[in-house]
Amino acid sequence: MAQLFPRWTNRTPVYAAIAIVIALIVFIALLWYYGSPKYTDVGYHPEQPIDYSHKLHAGDLGMDCRYCHWAVESSPHANVPSTKTCMNCHTLIGTDNEKLSLVRESWATQQPIQWIRVHKVPDYSYFHHAAHVNAGVGCRSCHGAIHQMMDVMQVQPLSMSWCLQCHRNPDPHLRPLNQVTHMDWLPPSDHSQFVRSWKLEKNINPTVDCSGCHR
Repeated sequence: MAQLFPRWTNRTPVYAAIAIVIALIVFIALLWYYGSPKYTDVGYHPEQPIDYSHKLHAGDLGMDCRYCHWAVESSPHANVPSTKTCMNCHTLIGTDNEKLSLVRESWATQQPIQWIRVHKVPDYSYFHHAAHVNAGVGCRSCHGAIHQMMDVMQVQPLSMSWCLQCHRNPDPHLRPLNQVTHMDWLPPSDHSQFVRSWKLEKNINPTVDCSGCHR
């Protein structure tokens, strides 16, 4: 009796199993990337109520980050500047600038400007902003080249794996405290020597234990 199917069909289950495994690997890889903060969060730049340019203030004018975000060295959270901070300058500068009308309105009504937060770690994670700043981690390591941004954009995923990379090897991100807010700072040739002494002086030994961030 003649065979109904050719001999190669005997290998069909093997081919099917291989195809399923490959499809599963591709699916997991796509989900791993396209469902990760690196894809979903990096590049996030919401439209703010006021067209505020960090490039103008922090870049062209050279304003220190701490003038507006004055709590970064003492608070777990980096503060959003109040209207009073804006008006310290803009009671004299740009008094007839239409772009600042909402600032003047906020000052007159004592109602805060509804800025939209750009950088935020998940609520189930504990992050202390001042601890990182006082350890010598530069603003640029997490926030990117803010001084070149017309609109603030998230440039790092702020994910657990990204945080752990720094905790496991913080050396490239450490700098003297007086250089933390300098966006164009470059490590000198003896940076490794500085890092060794700095880590001993500040007792810098970032935890990689779960309880360090999930409390």
